[in-house]
Amino acid sequence: MPYFAYKGRNPRGELVQGTLEGADSSAIADQLFNTGVTPVEIEATAPGVSRIAGGLLSQLRGGVTLIDLMMFSRQMYTLMKAGVPMMKGLGGLQESASNPALAKVVQDLRMSLDSGRELSAAMSRHPKVFSGYYVSLVRVGEMTGRLEEVFDRLARHIDFERDMRDRVKSALRYPMFVVAAMAIALAIVNIFVIPVFAEVFKSFGAPLPLMTRILIGFSDFTVRYWALITAATAGAYVGFRAYVQTPDGKYRWDRFKLRIPIAGKIILKGTLARFARSFGLAMQSGVPIVQGLSVVAEVVENEYMGQRIRQMRDGVERGESVLRTAATAGVFTPVVLQMIAVGDETGEIDTLMQEIAEHYEREVDYELKTLSSQIEPVLIVCLAVLVLILALGVFLPIWSLGQVALRR
Repeated sequence: MPYFAYKGRNPRGELVQGTLEGADSSAIADQLFNTGVTPVEIEATAPGVSRIAGGLLSQLRGGVTLIDLMMFSRQMYTLMKAGVPMMKGLGGLQESASNPALAKVVQDLRMSLDSGRELSAAMSRHPKVFSGYYVSLVRVGEMTGRLEEVFDRLARHIDFERDMRDRVKSALRYPMFVVAAMAIALAIVNIFVIPVFAEVFKSFGAPLPLMTRILIGFSDFTVRYWALITAATAGAYVGFRAYVQTPDGKYRWDRFKLRIPIAGKIILKGTLARFARSFGLAMQSGVPIVQGLSVVAEVVENEYMGQRIRQMRDGVERGESVLRTAATAGVFTPVVLQMIAVGDETGEIDTLMQEIAEHYEREVDYELKTLSSQIEPVLIVCLAVLVLILALGVFLPIWSLGQVALRR
C-alpha cells in the first residue's frame, strides 16, 4: 500500500506530522481521527520515498521478542519515574540494548521524536513490534500525563502474556512428543515391518483375516505412493495456513478452536482473561469505552471473539449498555456478565475487569497444570487401539495357521 505524509493537530492543539501507510487518503484520515489527531494536510509521498521508507521499516519490524518488549517497557517506566528526559533515556536504551533489532527500533524512535513526532506516532511506524493496543495506551498516557503509569501496566500485561504462552507450550510438550513418537512408529511399521510379514503370509498360501488384509493393503499403498502422500500432506498444510490467513478462514478456525475438546475450554478462559485484563487496563488508563473495545478486539488474538467485541462496540455506540451488548454477543460466561452488571451499576467496571482477569488466570493456571493428566487417558486409549490393530493383523494369521497345523 502507498505511504501518505500528513500534518494534523492533536487534542492539545499541537502540530504533529508523520508518514502512514494506507489504501487512500480517506483511510489515513480515519486512522488519524481514531488516534485523536485532526488531519490538516494529507499528501501521497513520492514513489522513491515510499520505497525507502518501506525498506527501512521492513528492517526495523522483525526480531523483537516479547521479553525484549517487556524489558523495554520496564526500563521506560524506571527512567520516567526517575525523571530522566525521554530523549536521553532512549539514547541509553539504544546503547544498552542486547538485541540489535530493538536497538534499531529505539534509534528510529529517537529520530522520529527529534523530527517532532509524538512517541505514540513514532511507535505506530513499527506495527510488528508495538501492537495497536500498545500504541493506543501510550497515546492515552501522553494525553493524560500518565505515561509512566502506562509503561508499568504494559510491562505487567506483556509479562502475563509471555507467562501464559510459556505455560501452554510446556503443558503441550509431552503430548506432542507422544503423538510424534506414535506417528514415527506407525510409519516405520508400515514401511519396513508389515511388508516382511506380508511376504511370509503369501508363502503360506492360505486366506488371510480381514484385519491382516487391511494392514497389508494400507502398507502397500504407503510404500507405493509415499511421495504422493508426502506432497499431499505438505500441500494440505500450506493450503490450510493460507486459508487461515484469510479473514473468513481465520474467523472459522478461531471459532473452531474454542470448541476443541479439553483444549477449547483453556483457550476460551485464556481469551476471556486477556479480554478482561486488556479492557480493564484501557479503562483505568482513561480510554473511552468505544475506543477501548476497538483496541481490545485486536488484542484478544481470536478473530471470532474479536468480531463479537466489535459488535459490543457498535451496540455501545448506539447507546446500549455494556451489559446488554455483552449478553447479546453470546461468548461471555455468566461470571463475566455478572461482574459487568455490577460494574455498570457501581461505575467500577475497570476494577471488576481486573478481578475477572485474575479469576480466569487462576483457572487457566489450574487447567494447564492438569492438562497432561487430562490428555494422558486419550493418548493411552489411542495407543492401545493402535497396538491392538497391529497385534490382530500380524499375529492372528499366525495363530490361525498354527491351529490348522495342530489339527493335522
